[in-house]
Amino acid sequence: MSALAQPLAQSAVQSVDWLAIAPPTIAAVVGLAVLVADLFVPETRKPLLGWASIAGLAVATLMLLPLLDGDRSTFCLTGHARVCSYTADHFTLVIQFLAFGGALLAALMSVTNLKDEQRRVPAGEFWFLLLSSAAGAALLPASRDLATLIVALEVASLPAFALVGIRHGDKRSSEAALKFFLSSVTATAVSLMGISFVYASTGTLYLTQIAQRIQHVDGQLHTLAQTGVVLTLVGFAFKTAAVPFHFWVPDTYVGAPLPVAAYLSVVGKAVGFSGLILVTVVALPSYADVWGPALAALAALTMTVGNVGALRQQATRAYSAVRLLAWSSVGQAGYLLVPIAAAGYVKDGQKAIGSTVAYALMYGAVNLGAFAVAALVGRTKSLNRISDYRGLYASNPAAAFLLAFFLLCLAGLPPGIIGLFAKVTVFSAAVDAGLGWLAVVMAVNVVIALFYYLQWTALLFRAPEGAPARHRVPAPLTAALALTGVLGVVLSGAPQLVLRFAATGLF
Repeated sequence: MSALAQPLAQSAVQSVDWLAIAPPTIAAVVGLAVLVADLFVPETRKPLLGWASIAGLAVATLMLLPLLDGDRSTFCLTGHARVCSYTADHFTLVIQFLAFGGALLAALMSVTNLKDEQRRVPAGEFWFLLLSSAAGAALLPASRDLATLIVALEVASLPAFALVGIRHGDKRSSEAALKFFLSSVTATAVSLMGISFVYASTGTLYLTQIAQRIQHVDGQLHTLAQTGVVLTLVGFAFKTAAVPFHFWVPDTYVGAPLPVAAYLSVVGKAVGFSGLILVTVVALPSYADVWGPALAALAALTMTVGNVGALRQQATRAYSAVRLLAWSSVGQAGYLLVPIAAAGYVKDGQKAIGSTVAYALMYGAVNLGAFAVAALVGRTKSLNRISDYRGLYASNPAAAFLLAFFLLCLAGLPPGIIGLFAKVTVFSAAVDAGLGWLAVVMAVNVVIALFYYLQWTALLFRAPEGAPARHRVPAPLTAALALTGVLGVVLSGAPQLVLRFAATGLF
């Protein structure tokens, strides 16, 4: 090698910050280890794979602690220290905590679920898919170029399709997986087309460079850039289950194993919303006049359709608790969209994003708790209808009080203080941005949601029809209930733990 070529080759080699990428890497490595171990572990020892996966997720979560000292970036463009593909900043760490925490709680619920359905759900494949999806979900908020963003999105999504349809011989599960797969593939195709247009207009995939160059696009490429922005937003709207791209949610949640539905309701949303935030606020702030009004309209439509859909579940014969939670999650997605839309109307758009993150942390904790109680009831009532919760207090007072608390948090009523404060924070973000009409729509939807949340809560304490069913709570499910309950109570007692993000921002 010549003297000139040698330093050029050395300068092209990127250094890797292994500590920064440790959390998603650990989840991925443990997933591969579990898949290989499944080939050699006898059937009677399969539960060990679950506990190994839980330990891996716990270690990955703990590895976030050393990253709290300051922002760390790696895989940076040579000669441009601030143009990187992976950045572990405050936004990244909070979303990674939500992703790993949600996966960990879903894993605790899955240990019991797999034991009950061991003939229909292969353990090794299940844990590999869950850990792979969690690794992709943790990678996405750290992505700072569009290529890494799409790869992370697919790593999080593709295993989720298989998790939804993993039950052997279950037509409903297969149908749910197919519907989820087709909608997600459509979203990815639309996103890729939009990203290709943005790349053709700017000549870069790095988010920070796109933010600079897209403001000075040549006049001949201006229409191409605008089309790319719109298509990219539409693609991520699919991922967030925003209306009218929500049609896959109810059937997917009902057809999937219940822990998988719980995982999708929290971690799936974290993936979609973190990608949407990075694309809008970081890469396309100069197009706020396009995505701001679009997201405001989507927020109003999503929260209204979601809450009305949940309200209409009472008219159906099979008044399913999981389907109600699915429609509720669509409505909650509308609330999560409000601060992102508001970011398009204020100068410091990145600060407004803190309201979405604060609300997501509250929603993740209490929604996973509600699914954990649903998993408990589903052990004796396979249809898991709302009527099956009547008199839950008589058979399991602790579970009844926990579910009542979670539902009141989602409704935004005391003693669910964190739910109330989170809604006020989102409401304030809309008002501060001059979106008074959106704040009014949100207030109306909160009232609509109160009806079905309170109706379900009241049913828990009514006299049961016949002898109350006794619910035996396995240890992993008890741990999931305890963790979500403690987290909900702590956040209600000290809401500043998450609400400070709304005041200080994350970027």
